[in-house]
Amino acid sequence: MRKGDNLAALQTRLLPMATVELVINLYEDRIPLFDRQSRVQRSSTSGIMLCGAHSENFIICDTREISVMGIHFKPGGGTAFFDLPAGELHNELISLDELWKTRASELRDRLLQKSTSGAQFLVLEQFLMQMMRSPNYHSAINFALQQFRQSVSPTVSTVIEQTGFSFRHFNQLFRDQVGVTPKLFCRIQRFQKVLEMLSEKPTTAWMDIVFACGYFDQAHLIHDFRAFADCTPTQYLAQRGFHPCHIVLPD
Repeated sequence: MRKGDNLAALQTRLLPMATVELVINLYEDRIPLFDRQSRVQRSSTSGIMLCGAHSENFIICDTREISVMGIHFKPGGGTAFFDLPAGELHNELISLDELWKTRASELRDRLLQKSTSGAQFLVLEQFLMQMMRSPNYHSAINFALQQFRQSVSPTVSTVIEQTGFSFRHFNQLFRDQVGVTPKLFCRIQRFQKVLEMLSEKPTTAWMDIVFACGYFDQAHLIHDFRAFADCTPTQYLAQRGFHPCHIVLPD
């Protein structure tokens, strides 16, 4: 949970994690959405926003979100709470009302009635338990996710062969449960490892990061920064925010 009464007027670029997120704005019942290139507001959601698994970054405005709660679902975990394939939410930011109807606003109202973050998290946990349905997790997808986590540079085709499924069928199953293709998931996971290393030790040599994260060379690392963060690695270090996946944008 993030709170603050006098935050500067900043826009923050959130980098993709290929997981489903739930963002609850307790300051006002609205979350503005911005064009990732022009940074001009293009629309908004209600105060409870569902973020599908992203392979693109998106922008939030801190001045309008000074009291925010968030839920980060493990890869594939969101399917237990939202009755549609995760792939349909890929790169989408929607009002939770679209899926939960009046239950979404009911959740926000209950949270606003609590005065401490501890009480709010308890309400959120209990509410999610009520909304959880029997998940249709596929054992082959769970196996693949485990293999992807354990390997620095997993070979997607090898993992798929081990499941016994065809490449096409497995890709569809994975996208339905996780939200992105397995190849894209592994690429984002590798990029997240880079951000984690830089967070732990900002002075780490770039070639050490290239080797540790399974990149072919530094050019491929730079390519991922431009693709996922819209900046170079050096620009990222100069502008990163309080979280490794946050970039504070200049005025």
